[in-house]
Amino acid sequence: MNLDPVLVGAIVTALVAGATRGFSGFGGALIFVPLVSAAYGPKISAPTLLVIDTALTLPFVVQAFRACVWKQVAPIAIGAFAGVPAGVFILKHTDPLVLRWALAGLSLSMLAPLILGWRHKGQHRLPSKLAIGTFAGVLGGAAQMSGPPVIAYWLGGGQPSALVRANLFAFFALATIASGVAYAAGGMLTLDVGRLALLLGPAYAAGLFLGGRAFRGATDSHFRLAAYWIIVVAVVLSLPVLDPLFGR
Repeated sequence: MNLDPVLVGAIVTALVAGATRGFSGFGGALIFVPLVSAAYGPKISAPTLLVIDTALTLPFVVQAFRACVWKQVAPIAIGAFAGVPAGVFILKHTDPLVLRWALAGLSLSMLAPLILGWRHKGQHRLPSKLAIGTFAGVLGGAAQMSGPPVIAYWLGGGQPSALVRANLFAFFALATIASGVAYAAGGMLTLDVGRLALLLGPAYAAGLFLGGRAFRGATDSHFRLAAYWIIVVAVVLSLPVLDPLFGR
């Protein structure tokens, strides 16, 4: 039996994305959506990740709800709810190639300062939390990539990796509700999405398990370096200019 190389690549991507998500609490979408979009398009890959991630991260979410700081999570989640509809509109009406370039550029521009050691100081005020949440919601609706602005905000404040990870799992659980409602209302939860979720779900689940195990022995510095560089490599490999190298 001949294996479909495109599907094999998507399965490997799901495994790596799940491992990154399980380890750091974020990054799964930054890996999954650009690379799977190259094969199946953003309108399939983003809803597919929503279905897979929602179903498989419930054990992580239960733990995160107990460990997170709700006064940090709730305002950003509220902002995300407000921003998701605009993101879904962008997803439905933007050229896929343009969207891929834009998401890659945004991801790298927000992560680069953190990789170089930037940290923000000062109080976490409500207006800034709501604004960051709204921006995250737009990116989440467009491609299930709400992580970069929230990651930059929390990790940029120098908080412990365990707290950031718990906050991220709690935030993504809430933000996913808004994305799920918007995708369903827009008719984007199709049979094709369901079939791809069934094919890629087991690999994503295996990655979540492996990533969760790896986090238990990780230091804060290991947490940051591993998550940042995996995401950078994934974004670079997903750039449309490299499509000919991968037969995309």
